[in-house]
Amino acid sequence: MGEQEGKYNIKAAALMLGIQPGTLRAWERRYQMIAPVRNEAGHRLYTEEHIKILKWLIKKVNQGFTISQAISLMGQNQMQIDSEALNLTLGNPLNSLTDGLYDALIHFEQEKINEIINSLFSIFTMEKVVIEIFSQIFMKIEESFNGGKITKAQRNYSVSFLQARITTIIHSFPSNVHLTKAVCLTFSQRGDDIGLGQLTFSFFLRKHGVKIINIGAFHSEGDILETLEMIHPDLFIVSCEEQQDLDGALSLVDLLSKNHLDFSVGICGEAITSMKPSDKEQFSPFVLGQSINEWEMWLMERMVF
Repeated sequence: MGEQEGKYNIKAAALMLGIQPGTLRAWERRYQMIAPVRNEAGHRLYTEEHIKILKWLIKKVNQGFTISQAISLMGQNQMQIDSEALNLTLGNPLNSLTDGLYDALIHFEQEKINEIINSLFSIFTMEKVVIEIFSQIFMKIEESFNGGKITKAQRNYSVSFLQARITTIIHSFPSNVHLTKAVCLTFSQRGDDIGLGQLTFSFFLRKHGVKIINIGAFHSEGDILETLEMIHPDLFIVSCEEQQDLDGALSLVDLLSKNHLDFSVGICGEAITSMKPSDKEQFSPFVLGQSINEWEMWLMERMVF
């Protein structure tokens, strides 16, 4: 996500900066040094650029300047802000929370898992927790499993727990019979019914008013054709996480895009990052990308919003 997109609520920003939320509000009211964006509920959201500026100001205050003096200096030292802010070590609660969640998951500590997840949702936006934080933990779990650091039981429990939490969130959004419909399918020889890429993108779609119909793992083209006859979707999303499944997933995308012009086809998941150059050129119109900005662009081009 870009530096100008609101990502942190005031509680998260204050924790990252090591100051009280009341102090941050007072500075904003008195000096107007930054202008937080507002979400739909009217709450402050701070961008990466805001955090960078605030870290620089706090460093100057810690060096003995008053906040008003630091703000005065800020206008004269923008280049210094850019270089110094990245090197500050004021502490970030996100690292301890994500490390704690990973440890709780692989040790089957359900109460602690729920406590940490609830803390994450109280500090950060729902999009950041589901799309960024959970994705990072998923990747760490897979890396640990593939590296022999955790057992299959630990891997399966951890992944299933996070998948179930995301699925619950997806189903918590109000339904509407007039919503745009998206069919989501996982292409996996391992038999995974729902992959990470599909879940996070499903959450993104549902948050933007799209009805999600997850049909699990790929079985046969005939099965898909029957499903399409019943549902008549506006979108068909194929998720592929494993490199070994990529050729089959791309073949399915190619088949659907050529024979069904009444809906848009997309592909997501970790495996798409390792496509061959020739495949990248051919399938670039179908690739959803790896960030919210890319997802929004893909959808806007297909007039889903």
